[in-house]
Amino acid sequence: MDKLAERKKRRRDPSIEGKRAQAAERRQGSPPATPERLEAAALRYLERYSASSAHLERLLLHKVRRSEMQYATDAAVGAAFVRGLILRLQSSGILDDRRYAEGKAMSLRRRGGSGRSIRAALAVRGIHGDMAERAILSADEEHGAEEADLAAARRLARRRRLGPWRARDRASHRLKDIAALGRAGFTYDLARAVIDGQADEG
Repeated sequence: MDKLAERKKRRRDPSIEGKRAQAAERRQGSPPATPERLEAAALRYLERYSASSAHLERLLLHKVRRSEMQYATDAAVGAAFVRGLILRLQSSGILDDRRYAEGKAMSLRRRGGSGRSIRAALAVRGIHGDMAERAILSADEEHGAEEADLAAARRLARRRRLGPWRARDRASHRLKDIAALGRAGFTYDLARAVIDGQADEG
């Protein structure tokens, strides 16, 4: 088959045409935020990620606002649909802020997150007050909050090679290492205890 015939065949190939149409759609921007597309986007996101109600709502409202700018769709109608969708997902159990908060708090604790930094991370996702406190208590149920903070600070120091986990020049980096734990949300006394302690403690 000569090159001209091959090019003609490729132009007629429906799979190639479909890819071209998809590429053209991407160049033109996202499609209008219809109720069907918003619901499909929400379900796709939840299939891949754990999310709080507030975080998912923000993502969907961003699509609504972008659709208004690009296609002059009614943002008020879109926002009302999003709110109803969030309520339906909560009622069905697909969205569960308590479950999300507990999982997030436990994950951050394991990575060396302080109680203060966990509260801040949950707040960014719209989890506040009693729900945030219960999530942290759930993550710390095997130990008290103080012991959990100490263990988390040690994990973070180990991961970042601070204090007793430094290979060399520990003394000259002491204040810098204490400050690093302070920025992560740990108290000065706890940070000092970890940085001045031994790697095999606890």
